[in-house]
Amino acid sequence: MTTTLATAPEGLTRLRLRQEATRVLLTNWTGNSTVPSHTLYPHQWSWDSAFIAIGLRHLSPRRAQRELETLLGAQWADGRIPHIVFNPAVRPDAYFPGPDFWRSSTSGRAAGAPAWAETSGIVQPPVHALAAALVHESDPETSRRRGFLERLYPRLTAWHDYLLHERDLTGRGLVCVVHPWEPGMDNSPCWDGPLHRIVPAPGSSFSRVDLVHGEQAERPTDLDYGRYVRLAADYRDHGYQDTGTPHPFVVEDPGFNALLIASEHALADIAEALDRDPQQHHERADALTESLLRHLWQPEAGMFLCRDGHTDTVIEERSVTGLLPLIIPSLPSQVAAALQHTARGPHFGLGSTTVLAPSYDLQGTAFDAYRYWRGPAWFNTNWLLERGLRHHGGQTHALRERLLDAAGTSNFAEYVDPRTGQGRGTPHFSWTAAVVLDLLARLQDGEEPR
Repeated sequence: MTTTLATAPEGLTRLRLRQEATRVLLTNWTGNSTVPSHTLYPHQWSWDSAFIAIGLRHLSPRRAQRELETLLGAQWADGRIPHIVFNPAVRPDAYFPGPDFWRSSTSGRAAGAPAWAETSGIVQPPVHALAAALVHESDPETSRRRGFLERLYPRLTAWHDYLLHERDLTGRGLVCVVHPWEPGMDNSPCWDGPLHRIVPAPGSSFSRVDLVHGEQAERPTDLDYGRYVRLAADYRDHGYQDTGTPHPFVVEDPGFNALLIASEHALADIAEALDRDPQQHHERADALTESLLRHLWQPEAGMFLCRDGHTDTVIEERSVTGLLPLIIPSLPSQVAAALQHTARGPHFGLGSTTVLAPSYDLQGTAFDAYRYWRGPAWFNTNWLLERGLRHHGGQTHALRERLLDAAGTSNFAEYVDPRTGQGRGTPHFSWTAAVVLDLLARLQDGEEPR
């Protein structure tokens, strides 16, 4: 099968692409942070802001710093960075589940939720230290003058401490997620098996505001949403405590852990920039990498697979999360080579049957090119793959060009059909614009993006 990328009516030059990406981020800026989308996602999201800061650093390092500072300003005392920080200026019914559902300042008080902000109680992938290191490198002088790394380093260390100490729920040295929204790939088929144990909340107990702004065929089903609500409500009603709470959903996700490893390496770089000892971060990264390889690497699949913490069984579904460990610099060469082979093989078709790597196995029974994380290609995961391929000597020029072209032709879509590049989800999406700016900035300088 030959991939076909839709052609923009006017054909965006690289200069025009940069201008339009800039426009997206400026439009979505709220004064202290950036919303992913003013319609579908009108608050601040955790891993979105990390990717947004990576792009913003090419427009305004000061604003990129502010993006991360605002997010970390809502950090809980136990170290967790919540996956949503709610904007009090946005009406409560603009997004569900909103602040009235999470009730962080009351239900999360024992876990250290701030009294001055309303947030969710779950987390998202830890990309933040990597983003902070890249933001610092874009303007070290301003960063040092403002004490940017000095202020963020203890917060980022506390964030990683929380994940490593409170979320190793299986005792295997890996971080576990307790809700499908935490790995960021909300309705991935990887979660279907573990989710079957969850009795969904009745449909009458919540309102699907997401369907006001998104096509039903592209969003999670009502059944899945009922299960998401049940899990979140139960976690809330147990005070967002990790120890002693019955977690019916416990999954070891390779992408989540790989991003923590990459961010531990970034924390080592930050420590060195502050003239501090980086050794603990290197040691933690190495220990995590060893556990990841021991428990989640599946040689016969040629990739990492998720593991159900309740049944201690491998989840056989192939997802892009299992390719993300390519971003680990110290990954063994034979594992990196196998991941590259899998990415380009029939399950993901990168460079042959797909424009961009899909979020889920092309040959999987649950593959759906339109529905959220069940098949569409996302720009942030493909940016991570491009970075990982480059770390391990892979050819990335074609992938970078397809990333840029797909963003321009899809009007900076939230995600795209992996085979055609046709836009899906909401347009003018912030992290799509951000990764475009990051790639363009390095190409313009004649450098390989790092």
